[in-house]
Amino acid sequence: MADPLSLLRQYNVNKKEIVERDNQIIFGEFSSPKTVKTNYIVWGSGKDNAPKQYYTLECLLYLLKNIHLQHPTYVRQAAAENIPVVVRPDRKDLLAYLNGETTTSASIDKSAPLEIPIQVKRTAGSILSSLRDDESGETLAKRPRFEDDAVQKVKDQLAAKLDAPKDASVSIDRSLSEALSIEKLAAIKAKVLANKRKTIRIGDDVESSGIRGMLDDVDLTKDILSRERQWRTRTTVLQGPPAKTFSKNIFNILQALKAKEDGRMKPPHPVAPLAGIPTTPRMQSQPASYSRYHQESFRVDKETEGFKIDTMGSYHGMNFKTVTEGSQARRGMMPPRSSNPPKAPQQQQPQKRVSKTPIIVVPSVKSLITMLNAKDILQDLKFISSEDKRAAGAKKESDLLIQRRKESNLTVPYRVTDNPQKLSPAEWDRVVAVFVQGQTWQFKGWPWNGDPTSIFVHVKAFHIKFDDMPLDANVGKWAVTLINLSRNKRHLDRAAMLDFWEALDKHILKNKPSLRF
Repeated sequence: MADPLSLLRQYNVNKKEIVERDNQIIFGEFSSPKTVKTNYIVWGSGKDNAPKQYYTLECLLYLLKNIHLQHPTYVRQAAAENIPVVVRPDRKDLLAYLNGETTTSASIDKSAPLEIPIQVKRTAGSILSSLRDDESGETLAKRPRFEDDAVQKVKDQLAAKLDAPKDASVSIDRSLSEALSIEKLAAIKAKVLANKRKTIRIGDDVESSGIRGMLDDVDLTKDILSRERQWRTRTTVLQGPPAKTFSKNIFNILQALKAKEDGRMKPPHPVAPLAGIPTTPRMQSQPASYSRYHQESFRVDKETEGFKIDTMGSYHGMNFKTVTEGSQARRGMMPPRSSNPPKAPQQQQPQKRVSKTPIIVVPSVKSLITMLNAKDILQDLKFISSEDKRAAGAKKESDLLIQRRKESNLTVPYRVTDNPQKLSPAEWDRVVAVFVQGQTWQFKGWPWNGDPTSIFVHVKAFHIKFDDMPLDANVGKWAVTLINLSRNKRHLDRAAMLDFWEALDKHILKNKPSLRF
């Protein structure tokens, strides 16, 4: 539903009628009080922590009605009628918006609280508009709307009621009928009927016999029920029918669980053996219910299927007869133990665990990132030059393990190195990023024939530089992601390095998702 300012603009642009009545401004079916505030800010308010002020609907409508007046004349006339005025700085912009010349205005506060106009109910038919409920004092605006066919039915019944007593109500003396012509008599009858229509009173004739009874004859309830749809929400659809109760089933389950916990569960009825199948003693002594302390009684017969097989022994070097005769015969067939037992076979060495730590290669010299400051840049997200680190006594390491802290407060390790010549083929599979300098000799001895174009297909390439430095010619030709740092604004380093990690995560997810990142 539109706000008062939008309704005023819409009706003014479309030249529709705006009605003022009983301190209300009516836009068709919508009504708002005259003193309701719009969301158009008064010029000069809301500045320097001052509260915002808004024009009222009556103020804007009065401006539109007196738009032809000069501003001083308009101000004096509005002050005489005790109506707020629109100040001169807002006049041009406000009129341009209300006349449809502009679609919006900078003075319109979209976050201002708005009072939504009230929808005015209307009745159907001029006959029903004159009826009032004498007992309750309610107007038809508060009563339900009647359908057009019901109103037409009432009109037809009223017409029949008025036309029915024509002969009885209009009585003409015979002497007059002989003295007047037929045309004059017909005119007199028509005049009498017309006067009679005007003399019908609601309290005497219509109300007592008729209109309420006629409207009651119209089955409005049936029509409403035919259009009615059941209102269902996500709560009502989960509710079962009123007669459905779960207490019986739930109580039975709870009682069975309680009896089982208390040890009062009755053993099941013994199953009668099938005809022709003998019952073994083991089967008779088998417990009725499962118990983890009697697993052997459940397992032996099922695994051996009645054969005398020791499932815990070894049958290496035995024939089928020895296996089927049982453990007694097997003991007789076993050779005596020798004083020098054979040596047990050597156990297979477990395979070495494959590392899933990604590897990042940095240049060894002539770069803003080296092994001296790689931890500060990649882990702490802050640039510190290699010269400053060397002056502070930092020592260069051949390999470095950094801990990247993610948004979920989890840390993921990354290995950083500046000597890729020592990497094994398995470690080359874990190389995910390289910081390039711009010279092709940086990739001498690399896989993929040392071709930067082929290398950058498998390894994500980055180039870090200051934002005021010129871009290297080779870097501009290669598929390299640039990281621009400021020389003096260290607070911008974090955002630049977060972009680096985001680009690297996308590369790993696409090309090497088996790694831990």
